[in-house]
Amino acid sequence: MAEDTDVVAAVVGIEPGSALAQVVNGRADIMALTQNTHDGALTPKDPGGLSHAERAALAWRIAKINDHKGFENHFEALLEQAGAPDNAVRLADIWFDGGSDARSRALIRHVDLVAHAPKDATRRDIELLQEAGLSDMDIVRLTELVAFVSYQIRVAFGLQLLRGIA
Repeated sequence: MAEDTDVVAAVVGIEPGSALAQVVNGRADIMALTQNTHDGALTPKDPGGLSHAERAALAWRIAKINDHKGFENHFEALLEQAGAPDNAVRLADIWFDGGSDARSRALIRHVDLVAHAPKDATRRDIELLQEAGLSDMDIVRLTELVAFVSYQIRVAFGLQLLRGIA
């Protein structure tokens, strides 16, 4: 389910031939790596214990936390492509805390913590994920997802600022 276009460029609205496109083309290697990482984090061939829908929903949640409408729309569309099961859709709702499902509560708690204040995460936060049934590999996958989506959103915000001066 890899993307055919550069997601960051599409979300930011970089027009081919524009001054900002020229700036971005100067860092084509970084943009290609960012796109490859996007595809690997959101739609890997083997999603492990984090489905494509859960990944898209959690990424959508992070975009909402960061108030980035372009990425909110992008991740919502990815969730729809993944089939958008109700349990995954609820993960994107920033007012939903996971309800009575321990796994959902743990996923949401960890995503919110790391998206808001990564320096506050402790070993106990990892233990809570393990207690909720996440494997060590899925904890790594989740952490990679949060870190990458946060990075991707910051790149987009930076490019949007550059558009104003480029």
